Amino acid sequence: MPTLSDAGIQLIQNLSRQHGVSTDAATHMLIAVQNGNGSMAQFNHPEFGGCGQWMRGGMTMVSDLFNNHLKYRVDSICSDISNALANNQLTPFSGSFQSQSQNGSNSQMQAGGTMGSSNSLFVPDPEANWWPQDIGTPNALGSQNNVRYAYFANSRRLAVKTGGDVWVYDTGDHQIAGFSQQQGIGGSITFTSQYGVVSLATLPVVSRNGVASPVTPPPDPATEIPATNFMPEQPQQCTTSKPNSGQIPTPADGHSIIETLEKLGGLRDKGYISEEEFVTKKAELLSRL
Repeated sequence: MPTLSDAGIQLIQNLSRQHGVSTDAATHMLIAVQNGNGSMAQFNHPEFGGCGQWMRGGMTMVSDLFNNHLKYRVDSICSDISNALANNQLTPFSGSFQSQSQNGSNSQMQAGGTMGSSNSLFVPDPEANWWPQDIGTPNALGSQNNVRYAYFANSRRLAVKTGGDVWVYDTGDHQIAGFSQQQGIGGSITFTSQYGVVSLATLPVVSRNGVASPVTPPPDPATEIPATNFMPEQPQQCTTSKPNSGQIPTPADGHSIIETLEKLGGLRDKGYISEEEFVTKKAELLSRL
């Protein structure tokens, strides 16, 4: 059970007085709404008729289905709690990432409860703010299996905690909307941005456990070219020696045959090739026109 801060204790006292319930009932409902990310609550307390459910702007259900007074009481206190949580929320509620569809071998990122979220009504959990504090306040939080995520859109950073290690990535111009982790040990992690599904491994690592790493610019996903083996261009070599009379230059694809004929004529005039060689090559070139 989370521990209330001084502000949280004051809120409980105010709720108890305003709604005519015990501090225990008010505390129970505060935690229930917090666990529902401020928008819903599943509760079970005798002062609220036992089991029930509340949804902001939706239906309120209590065990006594026709007790409208009890429904109003639940809706009233839950609405006040929801507003108080929103005003005191320090980081986004967990589960802020949109879900993404994957094939059967992948599992959806699930985030729930109060994991990762921070609210001034509760005493801070030392494990709540697990990311480096110098990168700001996360815009979204989430977790799946043993991996936790915190996305910082303003600073273009993504923090990932796996095991005891905290990795910080440079997200570049990605606008991250969701994550997915492949099942199994060593399963790959992907995320969804405006470029589609992208592997986390393509992002440059900024730091690991607070130790900075060299940052290299990530490839542009919109113009990324598959890796190709290129042969280095050989430097051209100049020569003043007389070319072998048996090696007559031929035109490369896309070059003018007429230009090549003119060059052959120059070689013939200078005596580098014979008249017979010139005529033979000339006939061969003209046959290509």
